[in-house]
Parts: sequence; C-alpha cells; structure tokens
Amino acid sequence: MATRVVTVFGGSGFIGRYVVERLARQGWLVRAAVRRPSRAQFLKPLGDVGQVVPLRAPLQDEAAVRDAVAGADAVINLVGLLFEKGRQSFEAVHFQGAKRVAEAAAAAGVRHFVQISAIGADIHAEAEYARSKGAAEQAVRKAFPDAVVVRPSIVFGPEDGFFNLFATLARLSWVLPLIGGGKTRFQPVYVGDVADAILRTLTDPDCAGKTYELGGPRVYTFKELLELLLVQIRRRRLLVPLPFWAAELEAAVLELLPVPLLTRDQVKLLKHDNVVGRGALTLADLGIAPTAVELIVPTYLDRYRPGGRFNRRQLV
Repeated sequence: MATRVVTVFGGSGFIGRYVVERLARQGWLVRAAVRRPSRAQFLKPLGDVGQVVPLRAPLQDEAAVRDAVAGADAVINLVGLLFEKGRQSFEAVHFQGAKRVAEAAAAAGVRHFVQISAIGADIHAEAEYARSKGAAEQAVRKAFPDAVVVRPSIVFGPEDGFFNLFATLARLSWVLPLIGGGKTRFQPVYVGDVADAILRTLTDPDCAGKTYELGGPRVYTFKELLELLLVQIRRRRLLVPLPFWAAELEAAVLELLPVPLLTRDQVKLLKHDNVVGRGALTLADLGIAPTAVELIVPTYLDRYRPGGRFNRRQLV
C-alpha cells in the first residue's frame, strides 16, 4: 500500500505533537509545517527515520503553504493563538491563515482536511478570539466543503497552558483570582482524546463536512478546577473572587507583558461557559470514551508540590 502523506500545520504545538506521534504510529509520512523547523526537531524520533519531516511554512507565506500541501493526501491545521503579539494577530493567524491553508489544500487536490477550532467559535462572539475562530470555520468550509471542524473545550495534558499556569501561580502567590466569581463552566478534554478524535475524523469518510465538539466526561466551574488543582499540588491558597470589570482593568496591564498572564479578550471569553453544546456531535460519536481530569492531572502536577522536582524543560 502506498505511503500516505499528511501535512500538519502547527505540528510542534501542544496538540500537534500528539497528533504527529499517532500519525507516525499509523504509518503516515508526516510533514510538520511550522514557523521555526529548528524547534520541531524533537518530533523526528516519533517515527522511523525520515517519516516525520519538519518544514518551514508560516501561514502568512502563501508560497510556503502551497509547497507544504503539494502532493499531500491530508492536511490538518492546528495553528492557534492564545494572545496577539505583533504580526501574530487573531485575524492573520486564525482567519487568514486557515483560509490560505484550506484554499491551497483544495487547489492541490488534497482529499481530507481537518480544522482545529474551539467551543464558542462564532463570528458574532464578544471576544475577538472566538470571532476569528468562527470566521476561520466559514472560510475553511467555503474553500473545502468536506473539511472536518473539531472544537475542543480547554485541553489538558502534560504541556497544557491551563493547569501548568495556575500551578505555577500557586507556587508564587498565596492568592489566586476567581475571575467573574469562578462560576464559568468548562468541560476539560484530554489532549490524547483530541488527537485520537482528529485521526478518527481524518480516516472515516462518514465524518466529512461535520463539526465535532470535544469535552471530557464532567463539567466543572472555574472555581472547582482551581480547587482540584490545589488538592493535587498539596498547597493551600486563598481563592479571591474578582469581578469581570476588575479583571479587565488588571488584564489591561498584564497583557503588556511579553507573555501575558491575562488579556482583556480572555476576560471576555470567561464571561461565557465553555461546554459541549446540546445536540452537538461529540467524542462518543467517534467511538472515543473521554478521559477524566482526575486520571491524568496527577501524573504531571506532582512537580508543583512542596519539595517537588520542578523542571522548566517539561513546559514547552
């Protein structure tokens, strides 16, 4: 059987590394399309020699994108931003980037396309992040009608940006903020389950043109997630409610940091629940049983416990 070729934009990211590993295990020849190939060399050992190839393909570079998808059987776009910085804006990356990749894939005759999005993606959303994700979905569907759209809730795993962030803050401060009172609801989904879902939609023709919302087996409030985290890292911290208006004022300052701890756009996102919608296609429709937070989080948060061996290299 001929070797299948897949181009994974954002292959070196949090979700990307799990997707690449699974693709390599299934025998795909993987092109990891990234901005900086030197930072994606760690992907090579995930497959046999020459099976995983990092290549430079910034989403803003139309020629590089065309070259990256040429001859591919499938394309997966996992590129996303948590905050804007310089030329890396939501408009440029989420919308224009996704549009460019989908159009190039369609022109190249690619058979399968998967677009990573997010629960809450909507062109009418209050937050620019969610609006740009919604616009990206529309652009991808227009260019590639059979594309599969995958919308996860917050994704957790050893390299995540949620539990690791708040565990770090808990090491440094006796107080953790409950933005909006900590009432916002989330349905955290394990990164391995997200990767499995992406591969399932990539290989099952019945998934073509559909949208899937991915969440874990339980819904938590923001406060409940922080309480769970503090139990796991064995630290007592004061959880202080912070009204949204106060959080926006604080974010106006914090978003000026090189790596913002909080932005005003993120505060807007926190005003809305992030859970799987009623009637949405889910992990269950893909034959995947969601993994509980309590089974995975303890395996990588022990380094934040008092006396734990904290290794910054574990955070990528």
